[in-house]
Amino acid sequence: MAWKRRLYLSLALARLYFALTPSYIHPDEHFQGPEVVAGEHFGWKVTRTWEFTTEKPIRSYVPLLAVYAMPMTLLQWIANGDPSPTMLFYAVRLLFYFFSMVYEDWALLELGSATMPNGGLLLTASSWVTWSIQTRSFSNSVETVILLWSLVFLKRIVEAKAPSIRNCVVLGLFTVFGTFNRITFPAFLILPGLSLLKHFFTYPSSLFAFTLPALLLSAAFIMLDTHIYTQLPINSIGLSNLIITPLNNIAYNSQTENLAQHGLHPFYTHLLVNLPQLLGPAIIPLLSLMLNLGGNDGNEDELRAEGGRGRGEVKKNSLWEYIPLQSAVSGILILSTIKHQEARFLIPTVPLLLSSISLPKEKVWRRRWMGAWAVFNIIFGTLMGVYHQGGVVPAQLWIAGQQNVEKVVWWKMYKPPTWLLGSNGKDIETVDLMGGPITGVLGEIDAMGKQAGCDKRSLLVVPGSARGVEELVEQKRIAKVWGYRKHLNLDDMDFGDDGVVDTLQRVIGKRGIVVYEVVKPGCGLVVSEVSKGEEVDSKRGSGNDREL
Repeated sequence: MAWKRRLYLSLALARLYFALTPSYIHPDEHFQGPEVVAGEHFGWKVTRTWEFTTEKPIRSYVPLLAVYAMPMTLLQWIANGDPSPTMLFYAVRLLFYFFSMVYEDWALLELGSATMPNGGLLLTASSWVTWSIQTRSFSNSVETVILLWSLVFLKRIVEAKAPSIRNCVVLGLFTVFGTFNRITFPAFLILPGLSLLKHFFTYPSSLFAFTLPALLLSAAFIMLDTHIYTQLPINSIGLSNLIITPLNNIAYNSQTENLAQHGLHPFYTHLLVNLPQLLGPAIIPLLSLMLNLGGNDGNEDELRAEGGRGRGEVKKNSLWEYIPLQSAVSGILILSTIKHQEARFLIPTVPLLLSSISLPKEKVWRRRWMGAWAVFNIIFGTLMGVYHQGGVVPAQLWIAGQQNVEKVVWWKMYKPPTWLLGSNGKDIETVDLMGGPITGVLGEIDAMGKQAGCDKRSLLVVPGSARGVEELVEQKRIAKVWGYRKHLNLDDMDFGDDGVVDTLQRVIGKRGIVVYEVVKPGCGLVVSEVSKGEEVDSKRGSGNDREL
C-alpha cells in the first residue's frame, strides 16, 4: 500500500537523523571497534582496552578489519592520507546506517516479515533500537545483520528439496564470522539449527559444503589473529603460538569472578528487565503470542504470503516453526544462563520478535497500542539517540581542532574515545577520572596550573550537572571555553542524598557538557560566558591573552 511505503520512507529519514546524532550509548561502540582499527590503520594514538591487551585476548581483529578497514582506506585516499576525525566519525555512522537500512531490512523481507501480521519490517523500522543502537558501531549491530542473513540461508537450505551446496557454504562462512565477531552468536542458531539435521542426514554433501569452508575460514581467522597479536610471520606460527579468541572468550566468561567485575545479574534479568526496555509496548502482544503457541495461533491466514508459494512466504500452522522466532527464543534462553546480562546483548532479538508478533485485531485497541508504541519509541529514541552522553563526541571533536592542548581531564562521563582526536591525539594526554571524588579533580587542576608555559593549554571536561565546579570558576582557577547543551548524564544520579526531585532538577535542569580551561598563574585569560550553552569556537588572542 502507498501509505506503508510513505511511512517506511519517513522512518528511514528518522533512522538517518538518529544515525547522525552524536549520542554515546556505551563505551563498547567505540573501544571494541573504530578505536582499535583507527589506531592500526592511521597510526593514531588510541586506547586499547584489556580485551586486546591481555595475555589471552578475547576479541578477534579480523571482523573489525573486515567492517572498518575498507571505509577507512577510502577516506584516507579522499583526504590524502590524514582524514579528519569528524569525517571519519560520520563515515562510520553512515556505514552502519547503510548496514541497517539495506542489509537488515532486506534480510527481514527475505524472511517474510512484510507478510507477517502488521508487517514486522515497519515495526522494526519504527523501533528506537533500530534508530539509536543498530546505527551505532556496536559488535551487536554487526551480529544482528550477520544473524539475519544466516537465518535467510538456513531457511533456504531447510526448504530445499535437493542439496543446497551454495547456501550451505555461505551459512558456514557466516557462522564463523559471526562467532569470531561475538561469542554469543551461536546461541541464536541452536534451535533453528536443529532443523538442519534432517537436511544434512538426507544430503551428506550439504554437511560437507557447510563444514569444510567453515573450518578453512576458522583457520584463516586464527592465523591472522595470531599474526596480528604476536607479530610473528605467518609461516613461522606454530601450534603453541595460536591465539583462538573465541575459546579465550569462553574461558574468560565461564569464570564467575571475571563476570563479577562487569556486574552479576539474576537469570531473569533479560526477560523481566532488558526485553521490556528494548520492546516497550511490544511486550504485550509478545506475551500473547507466547501464551498461544500451541499449534495454530489464530493467524494462519495472515501468516501466509500473498500469491501462494514464493519468497517471503510464511506458511506455518504454528509460529514455533517460524525461524526468526526460534532464533530469538534460542538466544534469550541461552544468554539468560550467563550471569552478566546487558540489554544490548539482546539487540539481535528485536527484529526477530517484532516480525513475529500480532497486534490487537480491534481497531480501538490497535490504535491505542500504536499510540503507545509511537510515544515509547520517540521518548527512548530521543533520550538514548540524542541526549544520552550526547556531548562527549562533540567535545572530543572540538578538542581535536584546538591548538597547543597538552592535557585533558574528563570527570563523571563515559570513557572519552581517543580515536576522535585524530592525528592531534599524539600530543594530548587524556586523563579519565570516571566518577571519582572531586579531590581527584582538584589535584589535577593544581598540577596543570603549575605546568610551565603559557602556550600550553590544559582542559577540564565535566557535565553541567557536576557539583563543586562552580566554586572553581568563582575562584578563577578554571574558565569556561566551550559548551554543548544536548548532553544528559544519567550516571550522576544521587537519589539517596539529594532525593528524587532535587536529583532530577540537577541532572535534567543542568544538562549539558562544559569544557573549562585551567588558568595558569601569570598567564592572562579573557573569557566571555558561552551563550545558552551552545557550541562555540575558541579564538586565540595575542600575547598571553586568550579570548572567545
